[in-house]
Amino acid sequence: MKKYKIQAFYENLRKANPEPKGELDYTNPFTLLVAVVLSAQATDVRVNKATEPLFKKADTPEKMAALGESKLKNYIKTIGLYNAKAKNVIKLSRMLIEDYDSRVPESREALEKLPGVGRKTANVVLNIAFEHPTIAVDTHLFRLGNRTGLAKGKTPLEVEKNLEKATPAEFMQHAHHWLILHGRYICKARKPDCPNCMVREQCGYKAKTTV
Repeated sequence: MKKYKIQAFYENLRKANPEPKGELDYTNPFTLLVAVVLSAQATDVRVNKATEPLFKKADTPEKMAALGESKLKNYIKTIGLYNAKAKNVIKLSRMLIEDYDSRVPESREALEKLPGVGRKTANVVLNIAFEHPTIAVDTHLFRLGNRTGLAKGKTPLEVEKNLEKATPAEFMQHAHHWLILHGRYICKARKPDCPNCMVREQCGYKAKTTV
């Protein structure tokens, strides 16, 4: 995608949604981290239903560690892969207590050392909790980057790097949210809603839908 089109692409997304927000519910950096870990291969809606009562009970690493794995499973059993996720959440809670004074670290390298935290999760936490201009590439962003021509790549990391190069500095802070929301509700996997797309003029997708 040409630079002038990229500028217009983001301007249109900003015009439609000046202050985009993520759809996971959280109360502090720790609960955000837990919510993102739980959201892997699960919908935000399902995660929010589970975490609403959970975070009332355990909103700090100490409270989560005290809750324990078996009790945590009761809260999150409606979420896919809940056994592995419960184990990771308890382990990362203990690690935060022991290694980081119970604080969520503000670096990708440190975050990726936590159980259940990969690059995508780390980027989400850095962007939302600490306002770092990171872009977390999930299935929506991977599809969107390749389909529109904004940032093509064969792997999520390649798309992430290309998005970082392509995205003008003024849009970096919110780029992650604009793109994920656009991919979730407009540029959908099976049938993109091209007639209602605010960036269709800039998009390089040749098989645009008409209905």
